[in-house]
Amino acid sequence: MSQENSIQHGRATFQPSGKIQFGVFFQGVNSGTIWKTPEAGSQTDFESFRRIAQTAERGLFAAFFLGEGLRLREHLGRPHALDVAGRPDAQTMLAALASVTRNIGLVATQNTTYNDPADLAHRLASLDLLSGGRAAWNVVTTDNAWTGANFRRGGYLDHADRYVHAEAFVQTAKRIWDSWEDDAVAASTADSWAAPGHVRTVRHEGQHYTVDVTPRLPRSAQYRPVLFQAGDSPEGRDFAARQADVIFSAHPKFEAAVTFREDIVARTLAAGRGANDVQIFPASEFILAATDEEAREKKEWVRSLQIGPQQAIAYLEQFWGRELSSFDPDGPLPDIDPVVETTSETRGSGFHGAKARELAEQWRAEAAENGWSIRQFVSSRTARIDSTFTGSYSSVADTLAEYARVGAVDGFNISPWIIPSGLDDIVNHLVPELQERGVYPTEYAGTTLRENLGLATPERSPELVPAVAGRVR
Repeated sequence: MSQENSIQHGRATFQPSGKIQFGVFFQGVNSGTIWKTPEAGSQTDFESFRRIAQTAERGLFAAFFLGEGLRLREHLGRPHALDVAGRPDAQTMLAALASVTRNIGLVATQNTTYNDPADLAHRLASLDLLSGGRAAWNVVTTDNAWTGANFRRGGYLDHADRYVHAEAFVQTAKRIWDSWEDDAVAASTADSWAAPGHVRTVRHEGQHYTVDVTPRLPRSAQYRPVLFQAGDSPEGRDFAARQADVIFSAHPKFEAAVTFREDIVARTLAAGRGANDVQIFPASEFILAATDEEAREKKEWVRSLQIGPQQAIAYLEQFWGRELSSFDPDGPLPDIDPVVETTSETRGSGFHGAKARELAEQWRAEAAENGWSIRQFVSSRTARIDSTFTGSYSSVADTLAEYARVGAVDGFNISPWIIPSGLDDIVNHLVPELQERGVYPTEYAGTTLRENLGLATPERSPELVPAVAGRVR
């Protein structure tokens, strides 16, 4: 990032907004949310979702983001009992939340591999209309047969083809949303419910599906749902640069965030879009208190509940592929080797594809060098550590103000470490500090998610075929 607070790329210039926003990521199944404490709430009761969403809206959060899990991860061949398990259908839950919120965006993670484009586009358009233009779609792909065993198409998609398939899917969905013109609904329905020639048929023929549909819904107040995307491979980044409005990134640390921004700007410009067209919201965790010392003590308490003795042993078992209950979690790492060479997708994305035998040797050396027990080592490896902001409200606000100043990110997608009270400190104390520094909104910019994120209205997709007015197929 240049000292002039902008990224130069040829003639195009990225211009930081000088602001940041927040989203909340309600994860569902995960190993980072504390649930073995009286303060923890249910991951399935509507009350938990309602309270988190309304707290976030009180804090002027841009979006409420729901994850997706099409199959529970397993532990030694069985569903993992130490995960927090909560997977209500995303669009059903978001439709319910639309009725108890007014401004916050509603983001549903939905898979391109195990949905059909016409059906998913219709359901997302329905949520967009019902919420007054607040819907968004977090586009994800899956190619493994283990997940696909829950569907009739398990394992049909090659890993190398997942983004090719996803892009055709997204482009088809966009054409479906674009098929109604602004004045498509007839002024008088005496003769026809639609103005002649203003609703168009969408046709697509591809390797995996064929679509021939006249869409059933007009456009929403924000034109069409906002698109999020979280892939971090080169193919995923290029896909986001071409198709997404917002990237849910894995790079919250300052230098990494700056580097990621520069890369995405370059890819976005190469895709023929503007330097500011794709926003970035990295995953993050906040552990806050009145003073830095109190926050550090609070972090130790949080980690002790996230990574207790059972969780520490189970973490290693996911890589070792065998039971390790005979080992002391406060003792050294196991001196026996894993029984697997490479871990499988059954164990979740954090464990999938790891070279278990190589890691065991590296980890034993690292733990011995640092004098770490199993529990201390696992705590050091926890994914959230690299995404955590720990400190006083004031010091964290100063840190985030620097992100805003240089435009390292557009916001942060926050994973609460406890449900449903995990946003209280942020909304009650951090948000006012950020507002005092002039880097956080003091009101919603509009009524739609696209307005509140500052996104431009998208251009209509070309080559739409006119349909017969007044008829739906």
